Amino acid sequence: MAVFDIAACAALMERLTAIATRAAATIRQCGLGSLRQKADGSPVTTADEAAEAVILQGLEQLAPQIPVISEERSTAEQASASVGSTYFLVDPLDGTREFVSGRDEFTVNIALIDSGAPILGIVTAPAIDVTWRGVVGGGAERMTLTGKGTRTAIRTRRRPAQPVVMISRSHLDADTKAYLANLTGGSAVSCGSSMKFCRIAEGSADVYPRLSPTHDWDVAAGHAIVVAAGGDVRTAGGSALIYDTPERLIPDFIARGNASAK
Repeated sequence: MAVFDIAACAALMERLTAIATRAAATIRQCGLGSLRQKADGSPVTTADEAAEAVILQGLEQLAPQIPVISEERSTAEQASASVGSTYFLVDPLDGTREFVSGRDEFTVNIALIDSGAPILGIVTAPAIDVTWRGVVGGGAERMTLTGKGTRTAIRTRRRPAQPVVMISRSHLDADTKAYLANLTGGSAVSCGSSMKFCRIAEGSADVYPRLSPTHDWDVAAGHAIVVAAGGDVRTAGGSALIYDTPERLIPDFIARGNASAK
């Protein structure tokens, strides 16, 4: 880690968790509110924007020197925020389709990127009052009652003969379907948002293939948590993920609880 060591990340994570908790409370208070379509056709709600405002304010107070890249910010703001190798990467409401549909599979995602890789991740699920978080090299944990209850250290599990495969509920592509067809003995579980990464990190699932493009902010926090818990996240070809491309897109990835498994 070029800027933050494990101890510094652990201290920072406590305050970032508090910010994510406030954003989660804001989502619950807002409810669905108004709904519109963004230019790319994806939905955005009042809750997305309110949660983002809470997070941006909190990060500005916490670490004004660290740029922030967040899903709902304008293109101009995103460009200015990308200066330097260390920045926060935020999705204030990941799984908006699930949120709109009334499912509990939506999350608040905050990651810290350093030297091109996520080194810290927080994923909070407002509807079920659970937070997963981790520091790469420093371990991961699951917290109940939005951070105020029981804390449990989590680890990925040894891959069983019949692995549990997490797949996207809203974005299941043809290549991922082909991957599933070739996976011997696996059972697929549909889920929205970064919660899929968290199921791998806590050892209740084994692999999450996403073989179509998705944005950096959809991946980074979960990526950090899986790695912190002992797993691995790489491209389908086995190379490291590349963040901060001009389009802020990850072409594909496979998250695994057992890094050596296919």
